[in-house]
Amino acid sequence: MGQVMARRFAREGAKVMVAGRNKDNLRNLADEIDGSSCGCDITNQADLRALVAATLDRFGKLDVAINATGYGLLKPFLETTRADLDYMTAVQFTGPFQFFQEVLKGMADSGSIIQISSATATIMLDNHAAYMGTKAGIDHVIRCIANEYGERGIRANSISPGLTDTPMTSEAFQTPAFVELFRKEYPLGRIGTVEDVAEAALWLASDACFMTGQNLQVNGGLTLRRNPRQKEIEALLSSSAT
Repeated sequence: MGQVMARRFAREGAKVMVAGRNKDNLRNLADEIDGSSCGCDITNQADLRALVAATLDRFGKLDVAINATGYGLLKPFLETTRADLDYMTAVQFTGPFQFFQEVLKGMADSGSIIQISSATATIMLDNHAAYMGTKAGIDHVIRCIANEYGERGIRANSISPGLTDTPMTSEAFQTPAFVELFRKEYPLGRIGTVEDVAEAALWLASDACFMTGQNLQVNGGLTLRRNPRQKEIEALLSSSAT
């Protein structure tokens, strides 16, 4: 999702710094879009500080910052361990919180902060509580940033996709019946794409966007309905195996 957004922004003329833990992939992407890359683990505040410094050193300013990290843990509530919670919180709450802190220090008196959230921060999905809770929590932090930093001309918003075909969900997309079980809950009749998210991010980043502190539900109307329950998913997978 982050890679698609980087390519989309570059096509519009943005100078893009891509960051993450896989330095080889980052360098290849940066070369492709005529941008720059910086190795960064979002759970490491020193890395985050270095990322912002590298961006300012390379481009002279920081206008837009997007966090697209996620850890797709699916685990029953009572089986979720302290280790699971610690890692999930580091990746999806503490890390993003500190990322936004560093970004705000480096951003001039205008700009756009964008958090990639999830429809499940609003509607339910079984066995997903740690993921959902941390996404919902950082969405509220986004609202706090919007409230406190609007006077500096800085906007902060979230984007909430539904089920999207990404490396994190690639295994699920190998079962067409599984995808169909979800698809029928989308009023617009299809599963979302990473391109949908990139287009939304581009608008949120633009000067034409008069919006802040909002959660943009880019999920084809999924939140008007629901995700399938776990028992429905298990019944589907069981019938597919026989």
